[in-house]
Amino acid sequence: MKSNWNYPTTVWAGENRVNDISDACLVSKTKNPLFVTDKDLITLPMTITIIDNLKKIFKDIKIFSNFSGNPLGKNITEGVDLYNINDCDGVIAFGGGSALDVGKGIAFMCGQTRPLWDFEDIGDYWKRADESKISPIIAIPTTAGTGSETGRASVIINEETGVKKIIFHPKFMPTIVILDPVLTVDLPPRITAATGMDALAHNLEAFCAPGFHPMADGIAIEGMRLIKNSLSEAFKNGKNLEARSDMLAAASMGATAFQKGLGAIHSLSHPVNAQFNIHHGLSNAIFMPYVLTFNKKEISGKIISICDYLGLEKSFDSFVKWTMDLREEFNIPHKLSDVIDKEKMDLDRLSKMAFEDPSTGGNPKKLTISDMKTMYQHSISGELF
Repeated sequence: MKSNWNYPTTVWAGENRVNDISDACLVSKTKNPLFVTDKDLITLPMTITIIDNLKKIFKDIKIFSNFSGNPLGKNITEGVDLYNINDCDGVIAFGGGSALDVGKGIAFMCGQTRPLWDFEDIGDYWKRADESKISPIIAIPTTAGTGSETGRASVIINEETGVKKIIFHPKFMPTIVILDPVLTVDLPPRITAATGMDALAHNLEAFCAPGFHPMADGIAIEGMRLIKNSLSEAFKNGKNLEARSDMLAAASMGATAFQKGLGAIHSLSHPVNAQFNIHHGLSNAIFMPYVLTFNKKEISGKIISICDYLGLEKSFDSFVKWTMDLREEFNIPHKLSDVIDKEKMDLDRLSKMAFEDPSTGGNPKKLTISDMKTMYQHSISGELF
């Protein structure tokens, strides 16, 4: 089934919609695109077919894939250089969250005169940008997790400081998003699980964030329901297109909802992603029950209010148990120390980085550096609050 909608941007959803890339270029007035994709995807048959089809329209299409799973500032700079040298006028970002973040970063920075870090998500830093110089972006996710295709930011590591930075501008939002479940059917179960837990973290933290934003809350609740119904099925049966479609939608919904805010799951994750190159979805899954129980007093009422809709017993503990059951089903470790040698963790430094992360402000409970260290310690010992 094919479907189009226009919230929060133009979205073309359905099986084999990737074949509509040329139409997306026409609509976005892109005549000389830069194709940005992950290193791991560029040699796959589906990617080769897409590039070959694009070459029939854009004979000299340029391809950029020189970035890692946790992209660096220099990757954006290199991509911008390739973009400008070849007079590109738009970006096709194809791949997982890293490819989408890099593609969006290139489209944003290609005409700016200030350094990337001047646009960190702090106050009104985004107003420093010349938005007339931001190029159109066509985003095509091949994983269902980050939701970067409907996000207004990219997460990039400043290699000089080793800190993950959120670079924000309202026009980071892609011009057109193509959600094609066929592109995700060959994802390994391990990646399906980690990216799915990332989508859950986005919807969950957006819902729990303080403040009045009923639109974000509604989207987040439905996103969690789709995950509850479909993540396990996508993990067990990757060829199930309905489950894959639900997960793509849930990922996009999470990124749409978290304009309301994120919280300590992400604050704790970003430093370990930057320092130890741990998959973001994996670290989010590990931290999830520790942060939930740490925030219990502030969020238990909200969590209980949605249990019926999610088909869970109406209690805070049943919700926490569901998240932990998912981790067990997906063979995701319970402790941070199962994936990182605790002797290599400088908890004082990590805690300071976590406290300074922009996501910290959206946590339901006001946080201190000491709180961050305590949550890291619990995630290492395996003891919930």
